[in-house]
Amino acid sequence: MSDLLAELKERASQLSDAERAELALALIESLDGPADPDVEEAWRVEIERRIGQMERGEVQLVPGDEVFAKLRRRLG
Repeated sequence: MSDLLAELKERASQLSDAERAELALALIESLDGPADPDVEEAWRVEIERRIGQMERGEVQLVPGDEVFAKLRRRLG
């Protein structure tokens, strides 16, 4: 690990949870490159579709802890 990376990790550990989350998001977004407007629009449409399904009661929501517990059982 480079000295710079070690220093950045140390300094980041001193940030609040919210600041670390913001930093993590910024780093992830920097790996993705510039946003593609077509992809962003497709995601917006998909999100709206799924929200509509939830609001109309067309889908059954499952709590995340149940989903992960089922996956752990399946994967052993």
